[in-house]
Amino acid sequence: MKNYIYLLLICSLFNCSKEEEPQNFILPQPSVSLTSNIEVYNENLLENSLVLAVENGGNTSYLLNKEGERVFEWNFDTRLGNDLEIIEGGKLLGMFKVNAPEISFGGAGGTIKILNPNSSVDWQYTYASENYIAHHDVELLPNGNLLFMAWEKVEPLTAQSNGVNVTEAIYPETLIEINPDSNQIVWKWNSFDHIVQDLDSTKLNYGVINDNPNLIDINYNSVAQGGDIMHANGIDYDETEDIIYLSVNDYSEIWVIDHSTTTLEAASNTGGNYNKGGDLIYRFGNPEAYNNVGDRLFYNNHFPNLIEKEVPGKDNMLVFVNRDNNQTQSAVYELELPATFNLIPNTNNEPNIVWQFTDTEMYSKIISGAVRLPNGNTLICEGDYGFWEITAGGEIAWKYNGMGVSLWRCYNYNTEDELLDDLML
Repeated sequence: MKNYIYLLLICSLFNCSKEEEPQNFILPQPSVSLTSNIEVYNENLLENSLVLAVENGGNTSYLLNKEGERVFEWNFDTRLGNDLEIIEGGKLLGMFKVNAPEISFGGAGGTIKILNPNSSVDWQYTYASENYIAHHDVELLPNGNLLFMAWEKVEPLTAQSNGVNVTEAIYPETLIEINPDSNQIVWKWNSFDHIVQDLDSTKLNYGVINDNPNLIDINYNSVAQGGDIMHANGIDYDETEDIIYLSVNDYSEIWVIDHSTTTLEAASNTGGNYNKGGDLIYRFGNPEAYNNVGDRLFYNNHFPNLIEKEVPGKDNMLVFVNRDNNQTQSAVYELELPATFNLIPNTNNEPNIVWQFTDTEMYSKIISGAVRLPNGNTLICEGDYGFWEITAGGEIAWKYNGMGVSLWRCYNYNTEDELLDDLML
């Protein structure tokens, strides 16, 4: 009806009869006034969906529409430890900070919570002590269990005996799966079980780094201040392959880990679908981390997330790359993962870039991420700025300025998404 009224108005201006209506006239599109928050709004290009804005370490998060309005908001009695997602029933699953943590690297959390739509606690589990702490990310698995990452302390003498070049404790990465019905740990993987070092042949784990691509060079970043030598920041899970993707910021890599193992196998180098136990079945982003050939793709990275394909085969993956080699711009890559995971010494094992976006104005050296939208656009969280929506052709459809708010990630929800039904939007 609106379009018809517009057409009548146009015809009256041109003094045309119904039979003479202009056939190729493009009707004006409703527009949104640009504001300090909304810097770009192209209705013909953007997807009309909602953005979950996850504030970095904040006490609130909210759903935004593309007009920049908060259509739903949550407030928390403890600060976010980074990740937050909407799950079934309109509930929230997130990582939250414990008070006065013994381990307090950036991104430390300690408590995983499931919150009701009114922000009250439905369930929570704390994994924090002087020897370990949950951090950054948590993933709901298809079996209902929860997968999260943790830093676990290795004392200096133990580290040294294993060939690590340190004089203080280190905190390598651990993955933990918990059953929320029993609060029991049902699976665990520890990166320290899968290391190699080439500094001291009299110590454990000695070997040639590039001859052992499935192992982690424990000294690649052993000078990290405070012992946070890896600083993983994101996980994604592939149900079809039963594998975990772990984003490891200070190695500028994504590690691929076989989840089909038992905990005992995950501590070894045999067993599981790939018969490598807990050794890395694939890795990509930075061949320098294991003295390999190939072009380096990442200079710090966040949020590995799979793009589901309609055809059988491995899904592509989006990754936010915080820095280029000049430390001046960020980028988003869509990567085509290999059909078969192989790590071959002295061979280029890096995946192909099938799509990418960068801009001279896009730079966030920390946090950030990107997700693919149903219409083919890509929604980007530039953590130190706000949000971008980019078409497949690289056009800017939407830009939202967070006005100084630090943003951890963004997630997309269609207005008719069943997950939002209980929010009564």
